[in-house]
Amino acid sequence: MDRAPSTIAWAVLAMSRPSHLLLVAWVYALGVAIAYASGAAYDPRTLVAGLAALLPAAASIHYVNEYADHETDALTTRTPFSGGSGALPRTGLTPKLALSLALGTLLVGVVVTGYLYTEEFLSRPAVGLLALGALLGWAYSLPPVALAWRGLGELDTAVVGGLVLPQYGVAVAAGGLSRTALLATVPFSILVFVNLLAVMWPDREADAEVGKRTLATRLSPRWLRRLYLGGVLATFVALAAFTGGVLPRPVALASYAIVPLLAWGQHVHENGKSTPDGARDGGPRRRPGPRLVPRRGLLPHLLRLF
Repeated sequence: MDRAPSTIAWAVLAMSRPSHLLLVAWVYALGVAIAYASGAAYDPRTLVAGLAALLPAAASIHYVNEYADHETDALTTRTPFSGGSGALPRTGLTPKLALSLALGTLLVGVVVTGYLYTEEFLSRPAVGLLALGALLGWAYSLPPVALAWRGLGELDTAVVGGLVLPQYGVAVAAGGLSRTALLATVPFSILVFVNLLAVMWPDREADAEVGKRTLATRLSPRWLRRLYLGGVLATFVALAAFTGGVLPRPVALASYAIVPLLAWGQHVHENGKSTPDGARDGGPRRRPGPRLVPRRGLLPHLLRLF
């Protein structure tokens, strides 16, 4: 195990997933853009404040996922979008480091958010959405719910990344929420769910090995393809339904540029390798695994820090 300061510093940075934090900032900016398009006044200080509160919370979600998934990440082959950062298996550092960082960044986020709220940079709806996003983000990985281990992680991520996060941007910029802004992000949230079906696919064997029951391990390739295509269809049905009313026509038309990427995602499912343990349409048979995260309550994990 390499405990050199440079190694630890690299692991701390890698486990925060900088590229994913940039994506978080981009989706936040999407919500801000929706607010401006709806007539919100431009205030750069408020926008910076919203981002300052958001990034520690997002980093805490990434760190806690690194902690919860360290067994899976040690078994899987990483891609740019799956398999975690790979920092823990690569360095041999204890998973407690990730959990400590998760708690530390969450505390920073709480303090920053509280200060910005008292200084009236953040509205009450913005604080509520940020708290909801953090709660669902932690619930994705840790007990007592551990949604990612129960086949609900994809839906959870779609709600957080596709609905809650852009609505947080709207609330920061406009001070409140609107029905139009919420409807405008529905096609995007469905697309996030579809994207997760493709992202989870490379990890299916490692997830099955440790008992993590994502949709990719629960469902057969045939049903995953059907679910993927159904999600794509629902995305464009929602897009067509909201064009001209909720969504400006140029924005809706520009959205069709993602069709090649969706076709690539379908290609992944059509040509993927066999599922774990020679599974058939009934879904893969899970190998006996430790399943440490979902079987424990949250308190034992926190006590591991002491």
